[in-house]
Amino acid sequence: MASPLIIKTCYLSARHLHHHRHHDHCSFLFSTTSPKPPKFHSLKSIKMKGANEITEEAKENVNQNKRKIFVAGATGSTGKSIVEQLLAKGFEVKAGVRDLAKARATFSKHGPSLQIVIADVTEGSDKLVQAIGDDSEAVICATGFRPGWDLFAPWKVDNLGTVNLVEACRKLGVKRFILISSILVNGAAMGQILNPAYIFLNIFGLTLVAKLQAENHIRKSGINYTIVRPGGLRNEPPSGNLVMEPEDTLYEGTISRDLVAEVAVEALGLPEASYKVVEIVSRADAPKRTYEDLFGSIKQK
Repeated sequence: MASPLIIKTCYLSARHLHHHRHHDHCSFLFSTTSPKPPKFHSLKSIKMKGANEITEEAKENVNQNKRKIFVAGATGSTGKSIVEQLLAKGFEVKAGVRDLAKARATFSKHGPSLQIVIADVTEGSDKLVQAIGDDSEAVICATGFRPGWDLFAPWKVDNLGTVNLVEACRKLGVKRFILISSILVNGAAMGQILNPAYIFLNIFGLTLVAKLQAENHIRKSGINYTIVRPGGLRNEPPSGNLVMEPEDTLYEGTISRDLVAEVAVEALGLPEASYKVVEIVSRADAPKRTYEDLFGSIKQK
């Protein structure tokens, strides 16, 4: 009989796959430094006749140095957290969505650093090129199919939709792509074909198989990628510490959506995250580690 933990992971993972589709992704000139806030404060020395040397704080607006990230699936639960964390770190964000009214309601409190654009990953790469534009530096894909009677929806969104995003990035010359996938996508090869979570998630139109096909396309694309495979997704705030393992390692466990979003955002500025597939959950007994250490411990394949 399946353990309660596996059943919980299965159920929560399925909820992750049911968040609304959206698209936002673009090219990112890879940087080894962390994102800088939109404004810096510098000290300028000024000589004044008949007075001692003084310093004054000069505020310099460097908005032109802000980096813009395209987020696909921006109004989904994980995508929304990604958008908010990017904005908090000083990035500009282009949110690709299907429902403008929903997006405006979701992000009603955000200012000019957020741009909302219509984008549907299932409509082909040419339309996504227009949505992403030539002003985005990276793409983060947090899309997921909407539950319904269309059994091909997972294949259209999680496989072909992601492929469309990758091809749009290639046409635009985008250099950075981060995908939110799922643990157990390669469950058959892991010997987990009878895992209840693997069976349950693939009932929805072979969802995990579709995600694996998209992953394989990304790996062959030549784009600098990071594929993040979270365990069962929770809507609660993060608890415990992050556990990061190589691909095809984890087959159970859960993690807060906010922590998944944090991993995706941190991966943007870390060379240790390049060309890697990582699996993540959180555990109360796990040690606290830096993201440099976590990503650095995973070997490229």
